Amino acid sequence: MNEPWRLDGQVALVTGASSGLGERFAQLLDDAGAHVVATARRPDRLGELARRCRDLESIPGDIADASFRQSLIGQVGDAHGRLDLLVNNAGTSDDGPIEDQSLADLQRVVDVNLISVLDLCRLAAPLLFAAPAARVLNVASMFGVVASPGPMAGYNATKGALVNLTRHLAAQWGARGVRVNALAPGYFPTEMTGHFADPHLERAIERRTLLGRTATIDEIDGPFLFLASSASSYVTGHVLVVDGGWTAV
Repeated sequence: MNEPWRLDGQVALVTGASSGLGERFAQLLDDAGAHVVATARRPDRLGELARRCRDLESIPGDIADASFRQSLIGQVGDAHGRLDLLVNNAGTSDDGPIEDQSLADLQRVVDVNLISVLDLCRLAAPLLFAAPAARVLNVASMFGVVASPGPMAGYNATKGALVNLTRHLAAQWGARGVRVNALAPGYFPTEMTGHFADPHLERAIERRTLLGRTATIDEIDGPFLFLASSASSYVTGHVLVVDGGWTAV
């Protein structure tokens, strides 16, 4: 019964893998039997992750750098000749009203959250087409589906763009045997959310979600593995929202 969730012998690339959900995704894929290529800006954190995993190689670098993206996909292609799973997880957020932000602030969010994903998909396409049943998993956000209560225009705009990019690539690549889906998490206890150390944030989540509580980090595991594996073999162009019911009302 567990076979559809296994990724034995498959090659998976995870961006933004040095912390938060990306780190967890890399560990989950390693546990499921994949050979994981993990990338992020912090080589020390990637090294720690590799020591905890069975079969993980780390390639540190800045995903917003076009030359690094080219080198990254080149290394994956040279070493493996194909890519079974691309997890576009790397992301950042802006903070504060758009009228108080600089163009550079907004540009950084767009470069990391959107341009890097577009470019990685472009560069990785031949490797994905070479795999027998490749998948792309874009990590969006519930704030790509509804607006956030706080001001972060760049984050909302780029996560919304990822949602429609997912649908577009699913339509373009379905005939090539590549499934493209998006995971749209709500608030999870990570570095980005301060691990829910702020009691005001925790209470706000409890008031807003239909389940009336915050998430635990392991509650992302099943949805992620579903989309990452052949358990979702007839699912493409889908946005799976994991938010405790935040976006339902």
